Amino acid sequence: MKFVDTLHFARHAATGYPLRTALSILAMAIGVASVVVLTALGDGARRYVVDQFSSLGSNLVIVLPGRSGTGGFNPANAITSTPRDLTIGDAAAIQRGSAVRRTTPVTVGTSEISFGGRLREVMIAGTTAEYVLIRNFDIAQGRFLPDDDWNRGAPIAVIGAKVREELFGATPAVGQLVRLGDRRVRVIGVLKASGSGMGMNTDELVLVPVALAQAIFNTNTLFRILVEARNRESIPAAKAQALDIVKQRHNGEEDVTVITQDAILATFDRLLGALTLAVGGIAAISLAVAGILVMNVMLVAVAQRTGEIGLLKALGAPAHTIRNAFLCEAAMLSATGAIIGYFLGVLGAALIRYAYPVFPAYPPSWAVVAGLGTALATGLLFGVMPARRAASLDPVEALMKH
Repeated sequence: MKFVDTLHFARHAATGYPLRTALSILAMAIGVASVVVLTALGDGARRYVVDQFSSLGSNLVIVLPGRSGTGGFNPANAITSTPRDLTIGDAAAIQRGSAVRRTTPVTVGTSEISFGGRLREVMIAGTTAEYVLIRNFDIAQGRFLPDDDWNRGAPIAVIGAKVREELFGATPAVGQLVRLGDRRVRVIGVLKASGSGMGMNTDELVLVPVALAQAIFNTNTLFRILVEARNRESIPAAKAQALDIVKQRHNGEEDVTVITQDAILATFDRLLGALTLAVGGIAAISLAVAGILVMNVMLVAVAQRTGEIGLLKALGAPAHTIRNAFLCEAAMLSATGAIIGYFLGVLGAALIRYAYPVFPAYPPSWAVVAGLGTALATGLLFGVMPARRAASLDPVEALMKH
């Protein structure tokens, strides 16, 4: 039997029982679609987190108050060591590091902002002129905070796009006086709409001088210090210098945590990459289930077509021809289901992106190839036993049973 005849035989056998064939194809399609959609979700989460951290700025080093240790709790340290808070002075000292391009202190809290009888709660970030440069923010109207003395809390503010819309509507915001907590401040600028970034929606943010924010929240401490290294090669040196400077200012105590943007990105990339593999593996289980269904369908096909197999063998068809015909049918079912499943999975990922535009749910190419390859391999693997059974039938007995 020629290869073309084998294909014709397999196609005729598959189309002869449409319901059975449709169920097999559907099972394989669901398996492949599950792999595509779940890996798109996993890889989309990885890309989203990486993009969010990248939006924080480039060559970034972050100084956090408190030491994140791994050695467990030490009672002696609790008695003899008193961690200090981060201060504006610490940020100014770090600015003098040779590997540091710019530094900005940040203090964060929530308060109410009101104008013209409209009131809402907002997140306030106290910072300096360098913040807009480190974070790569764009100004839509007005200007950003001036490059003044960090200890001088001028009564000015830069507001996010959504705050401007809700408080002012069509009224120009720049130059207006608003009440922020118990203080009156003048709006000098409006940020360009940019959305959320690592849990902080900049469109709902109000930026004020760091000293003013500390006065509003009645504190002298900082939430963190953002440090921009001179270039990517200077990041390790900037990290070491920031840690050393703060340690010297805190009486030799290493009571802060200094992390780099690259380290955070690498950690999340590994974790979410492993998550993508895990959910892809879980989805692949459905392919095994689909393969078992293909095997059951092929076993039934062997029983139903005993007489046809006997006639082929009586006419001189060798065992390998019979075996190849059934394997070809299994491959057809698996390949058709895999292709349909791929398009269903791509459609599902597109619907996710449509519902959540900020979430880049694109299936990774390796997952698509693995899903299609696994589907085909599974169908062939579970089609081997029915094919062997068909090939081993005795022609006389097969014709007698028919």
